[in-house]
Amino acid sequence: MNLFKEFKSDFPASIVVFFVALPLCLGIALASGAPLFSGVIAGIVGGIVVGMFSGSQLGVSGPAAGLAVIVLTAIGTLGSFEAFLLSVVVAGVIQFLLGYFKAGFIAYFVPSSVIKGMLTGIGLLILLKQIPHALGYAFDYEGSESFEQADGSNTFSALTEAWNLLTPGALLIAGISLVILILWDTTLTKKHRLFELLQGPIVVVLVGILFNYLFQMGVLNFSLAENQIVQLPVANNLGEFFGQFTTPDFSQLTNIEVYKVGLVMAIVASLETLLCVEATDKLDPIKRITPTNTELKAQGIGNILSGLIGGLPITQVIVRSSANITFGAKTKLSAILHGIWLLLSAVTIASLLNMIPLASLAAILIMVGYKLAKPSLFSHMYKLGWEQFAPFIATVVAILLTDLLTGIAIGLVVGIFYTLHHSYRNSHYLKDIKTTKDGREVHHIVLAEEVSFFNKASILQVLEAIPKNAKVIIDCSNCKSIAYDVVEFIRDYPLHAKLNNIEVETINFIQPKY
Repeated sequence: MNLFKEFKSDFPASIVVFFVALPLCLGIALASGAPLFSGVIAGIVGGIVVGMFSGSQLGVSGPAAGLAVIVLTAIGTLGSFEAFLLSVVVAGVIQFLLGYFKAGFIAYFVPSSVIKGMLTGIGLLILLKQIPHALGYAFDYEGSESFEQADGSNTFSALTEAWNLLTPGALLIAGISLVILILWDTTLTKKHRLFELLQGPIVVVLVGILFNYLFQMGVLNFSLAENQIVQLPVANNLGEFFGQFTTPDFSQLTNIEVYKVGLVMAIVASLETLLCVEATDKLDPIKRITPTNTELKAQGIGNILSGLIGGLPITQVIVRSSANITFGAKTKLSAILHGIWLLLSAVTIASLLNMIPLASLAAILIMVGYKLAKPSLFSHMYKLGWEQFAPFIATVVAILLTDLLTGIAIGLVVGIFYTLHHSYRNSHYLKDIKTTKDGREVHHIVLAEEVSFFNKASILQVLEAIPKNAKVIIDCSNCKSIAYDVVEFIRDYPLHAKLNNIEVETINFIQPKY
């Protein structure tokens, strides 16, 4: 496959993803209690290395907020960042083995309603988390996905506090940025080919840098605080740059805690990746299917390398992946290029990047969030019925009130409930009810192909409803599998039926063997 065949689409998309990924890499490193540059390393490896080995055409990998608390706790437990890096390498090895032994099939057990709920929940979460940054409130780190924030507030109370601590300069930049993005999306791209090639978010970032410069020069009577702009570590020369890389403490190879932390990270990172793979495939305009086992191997390779050179653990990340799709990427080249831009920028233009206001990037992410959580999607899911809508809305609400993995788990529980309810209702059907010449009713009940333990209650209920002095035919002709509990019940039912003078006939029923 020619990697550069969609270069004209992938190149501008990669720059947008780079601008989105940079503050997320730094914010997640900050929240993890790790060196800021470790987040950038993870972003570089996630883009270039995982991008090359991955089978996902549109997924983008990097450090994930879902692992921030685990990383923070692990560094404290293991006693040093270098010992923690060894756990990252262990996690990568475990992930590679999971891919090798084909554990990626787990992704296919997540219902479509939960995946759509995940995407919508993330969209709303992006909106709610980025509005404060657009107003100049920067007390929650970029990339946060948790309801409870480090400063004691939560996702909703932060909105109120953001209005109370409004920074006019940030609001001005965010407002102009949103106007540019909306005009670009609805009008300008239809006017001239140039506006398709030059993405709106790139213009937004350049405008943000210009306004920040004017603020600093005193041309405009506004200002931005240090925590309201990108804060990439600046290396003055190549020696300083390479000095930011760290190697694991291999003397900790005999420490059992290193392997415990590695196992936990491997499981959580793999789950986040597989869920993101499913979600990204849903967003793909041409609906390509990512080989999940290949993805686990790619993530494993990425985490091994990230751990060896001082980076945070990596997963495929839905915020970056959805931004990649939203702004026109067609192939994996976009993800690879975004990693290259992270590497080159850290070496060459870190000082310039530190002029980018977070308000500009917040405007870009607000557009991404809106496209993930359009109001029409709620209406569409509702029209599909409660079996689809209930898991969808449960996932959305739970993600907003907890975090990503907890929200998905709650959505899965609701989805499983409806699956069991569906199974309960479809364990059998009543073929007909006839009346013999002597007035005796004959109820012909046909069991489904698959009859599980969960169907026992509904079959018991229908048999208990057979009237006295009737006859019942239990037809197992269609059955490929009947759970032992149901087989045992059918075997014993005639004894109970005699009490009501009910005649029982079975068709193709196989008695249980002892």
